[in-house]
Amino acid sequence: MDGQLLLALLLLLLGASGLRGQGPGGPEEEPPEEEEVPEEDGILVLNQRNLGLALRAHRTLLVQFYAPWCGHCKALAPEYNKAAALLAAESAEARLAKVDGPAEAELTKEFAVTEYPTLKFFRDGNRTHPEEYTGPKEADGMAEWLRRRVGPSAMRLADTEGAQALIDSRDVVVIGFFRDLQDEDVATFLALAQDALDMTFGLTDQPKLFEKFGVPKDTVVLFKKFDEGRADFPVDEELGLDQGDLSRFLLTHSMHLVTEFNSQTSPKIFSARILNHLLLFVNQTLAEHLELLEGFGEAAPPFRGQVLFVVVDVGASNAHVLQYFGLKAEEAPALRLINMETTKKYAPAGGGPLTAAAVATFCHAVLSGQVKPYLLSQDVPPDWDRRPVKTLVGKNFEQVAFDETKNVFVKFYAPWCTHCKAMAAAWEALAEKYKDHEDIVIAELDATANELEAFPVHGFPTLKYFPAGPGRKVIEYKSTRDVETFSKFLDNGGELPAEEPMAPFPPSRFRNIGGRWLHTALCPDLERDLPAADGLCRQQRQRAARLPREGRRPHGPRPACSSCLC
Repeated sequence: MDGQLLLALLLLLLGASGLRGQGPGGPEEEPPEEEEVPEEDGILVLNQRNLGLALRAHRTLLVQFYAPWCGHCKALAPEYNKAAALLAAESAEARLAKVDGPAEAELTKEFAVTEYPTLKFFRDGNRTHPEEYTGPKEADGMAEWLRRRVGPSAMRLADTEGAQALIDSRDVVVIGFFRDLQDEDVATFLALAQDALDMTFGLTDQPKLFEKFGVPKDTVVLFKKFDEGRADFPVDEELGLDQGDLSRFLLTHSMHLVTEFNSQTSPKIFSARILNHLLLFVNQTLAEHLELLEGFGEAAPPFRGQVLFVVVDVGASNAHVLQYFGLKAEEAPALRLINMETTKKYAPAGGGPLTAAAVATFCHAVLSGQVKPYLLSQDVPPDWDRRPVKTLVGKNFEQVAFDETKNVFVKFYAPWCTHCKAMAAAWEALAEKYKDHEDIVIAELDATANELEAFPVHGFPTLKYFPAGPGRKVIEYKSTRDVETFSKFLDNGGELPAEEPMAPFPPSRFRNIGGRWLHTALCPDLERDLPAADGLCRQQRQRAARLPREGRRPHGPRPACSSCLC
């Protein structure tokens, strides 16, 4: 009996184990495997479904939101691919990814993408607070930007040999000497090092390195293989290390005292945050011009941080720089100074030799306000007033624009500006319309070749109206650029008449079309007998009928037609 009972219990236990894992409908299904994120040229291709998976799989992820039709995106693509290859070759932790913005509207909305390309950096799966990418758009720069976020942005230096090896490895090396590496100043230093990609950074707390390099207190030292060789930035013991001040210091001292202008150096020249630029125009194929460079360099040290000394070779591809200063190549050697904030330009008086003393004297005179700026102007054309659109230049602008007997409407343009070209026909038509009005002048001025003392022109086209009468009044026009609106503006004395309020639509003429209230006046073709789920106007119905059947989406998003707002 005991044996039978034991056998029964054994069978019961085996039956229970066989049923384990079965639900009411039979054996449970295996959980679905997670979708693999597809790749193109080493770039992860993301969408709404797989973004979360990619963030979980990769601790650091740089994501580009692009549009297939975007020219800037197409230009970035080969550099983006190359950056991915560089990181893959070194088995870097960071990965690159991309999102087709127009096709993934939910993601562009989630991450507030308003333009293409937009790049965002995700760290540790954090989906809510990605960092905006502000680095360079070329492969090496993108890869270095990521390296400095994934790894340390500055190398920890423990001994003299390591420090000297780092200094010898690059033209510009920045080392932070800090007694306490847990200090807030160190965090400031490392944060700056993340984005200063054209410099190499190190840091140390070793007393023997303080002694070796003659550093008595917490200091950031810039070592360079040119000019002075070294520049020190002591940390303020009371205020600490200011990132903005340190950034300006490093940018100023990492540049050569004299920089040659070219496509490689121009970004750094314009970002130097030194307002005054002194330009020496020379032809570097001529020995007598090259001799001037020594004196030019001798004058530079006292003005470091105040004036940026720049050499422009007129024999290279710098015609646009010559044009901006109103110079011709045959006028070299020539000296010009420009204030980048006011865009005022200065030229030395007379034609004496360009010695170190002459250069220094000119700089002091400009900085102390003793030199008046000069203004570019073309010569007045003989037929400037014979066409309906009058031609103004710097030399005749004041006389015409501020004529108290005339209402003068002026277009300030650039010859290369596409918007200016687009409105040219309307401007000509406006001048033709008002050519017989004695008190109205329609004119234009090439603002790239003519400068005005009255005001600077920064954007193109800029339209300004100078009404008749005393007071030199100026009104900027900012409305639609067509003949009808221009005419209303002129006929109303330099302002647009207030629009008459539209009469309200009778409520009975509104229809709910696909969840949107539309008035039948906005789309006369709305069919009253359409079911609410369709809500298409006749023009959209006809368009849908021409689409391949698999391409129709009668109840989904549909393109707006030309005659309504649906």
